[in-house]
Amino acid sequence: MADRDIMVWGEIPVTDMEKSVAFYCKVFGYEMEIDHSGPNPMANLGGVMNTAGAHLYPGKPAADGGNTIHLALPDALEAGMARCTAAGGEIVSPPITIPAGRFAYAKDLDGNSIGLFEAAS
Repeated sequence: MADRDIMVWGEIPVTDMEKSVAFYCKVFGYEMEIDHSGPNPMANLGGVMNTAGAHLYPGKPAADGGNTIHLALPDALEAGMARCTAAGGEIVSPPITIPAGRFAYAKDLDGNSIGLFEAAS
């Protein structure tokens, strides 16, 4: 069973699609649009549909922040942390170094737990 993708997709529940799309675009450099073609509106993170990905959808966030999805930043961790705070998010950990790079835990506008990830060079 190790020869298949581990994650198919992730969903991040948000209470205000417009504000949340603006937040994720600002922090991660995405160009997202809200898609109304399905049963629920959704906005694909980064607009990618041909790989394992994630999207925002209207929903009720978990009271404790729920699971954490780590998202790749387009640049340095500190720059992403600054954008997150400026966009209304909250940084909840200092930078953490692992062999694959560095990350920090944060919360989005609805308190969803997200990881801001900078890959090792």
